[in-house]
Amino acid sequence: MGNRTRSVLSFVGEIGDTASSLWWDFFDWLAQVPLRQLVVTWMLAFLLGLTPVLHPKQVAFFIIGSAGLKILAGGKRKAEIEARKSAAQAGNESLERRLVEAQMSALQAQVEPHFLFNTLALIGQLIETDPPQAAKIHTHLIEYLRATLPQMRSRGNGTLGRQIQMAHSYLAIMQARMKSRLSVSIDVPQELESATFPPMMLQILIENSIKHGLEPKVEGGRIDIRASVNGSVLQLDVQDDGVGFNAYAGDGVGLTNVRERLKLMYGTRAQLLIEQPMDGGCRASICIPFAPDIFAKP
Repeated sequence: MGNRTRSVLSFVGEIGDTASSLWWDFFDWLAQVPLRQLVVTWMLAFLLGLTPVLHPKQVAFFIIGSAGLKILAGGKRKAEIEARKSAAQAGNESLERRLVEAQMSALQAQVEPHFLFNTLALIGQLIETDPPQAAKIHTHLIEYLRATLPQMRSRGNGTLGRQIQMAHSYLAIMQARMKSRLSVSIDVPQELESATFPPMMLQILIENSIKHGLEPKVEGGRIDIRASVNGSVLQLDVQDDGVGFNAYAGDGVGLTNVRERLKLMYGTRAQLLIEQPMDGGCRASICIPFAPDIFAKP
């Protein structure tokens, strides 16, 4: 007897929960449905009232009741629903933003040790064969780290001016290593130095030019760094007169890193272009939205 009573009570409870759910579903629909659609629904109900399916009193109750609810409580309920949706959307956007930041940090972390390990290995080799040159490169490395470590650990963008400063320090180390086999030209207008620019990308392009373009060339060569603005697009070029590039080869870790970071930061509004100039060598260009930071120091 007790079990039967509990089953009946459970069944009644389920009926109550279902009825409550259906009521709130109807209430939410009534709160959000446009008035034109609601009028069409009333017309259909009126037509059904002319048939044996619905009694005219039921139709009248439905029309009057739904109109009253729509007027008296529909606006508040609609506002509550939209507030919940906005809160959920804001939460999703926050999670997406955190995910992008984590991916950016992971990609940037791939770059940081690469140059440091190579430079330390070079210093280790030169200590035995050319101690004065090893000391010179060591001094340049300290200057480079002093200028770049805060940017390498920064969660946000740097400025183009800071990336150029990093490039100067890096190229000083490479010139100490390659001596007369490396010459450099940097042409960046001062008014562009405050433009936002992702950290470490310029250095990756320079490393790529030296490793794949100039080092395989016996006499070395030249690197030209230029920045320009075309409309709302900032373009930074790194061009060398080295041995060129293999159009059928993949990007490699460095260039893949640049492409992935650009995609995460700007979507389809940025791109990395790799071209072979008519007079030989290679030109790598980063194109991003031009966003000058008037409060930033270059």
